[in-house]
Amino acid sequence: MKKAFQHIISLSMAFLVMFSTLSFTVDKHFCGSDLIDTAVFSKANTCGMQMSENVEDHCCSNEKVSVEGQDELNLSFDTFDFNQQLFITTFTFTYFELFETLPKQSIPFKDYSPPLIVSDIQLNDQVFLI
Repeated sequence: MKKAFQHIISLSMAFLVMFSTLSFTVDKHFCGSDLIDTAVFSKANTCGMQMSENVEDHCCSNEKVSVEGQDELNLSFDTFDFNQQLFITTFTFTYFELFETLPKQSIPFKDYSPPLIVSDIQLNDQVFLI
């Protein structure tokens, strides 16, 4: 239960970081004071009326709302000094060396079945382990 809770918390924190850095634009189309269509990442559909060059005579309007994500999480390996770079590379290398896989063992008799037992040899010879 505790392990599952830790996985849920770590995934939710990863999604929080991902969505906090996401930028997107919401496009809205109004006809008069009525909202006709909204669209995210694309252009909103119009109501079918042609918008004229003179904005004062026309009842339709478009509105764009841009939501900017934060840029403070951008880190580059080049901004670290030499000691920090050395620590990160050695830590990463030693961490991945902890999980070294074992060599694949071959079992030569894996495809062969054991011989059939015709009679119990220990009982026939009266040989018992004490």
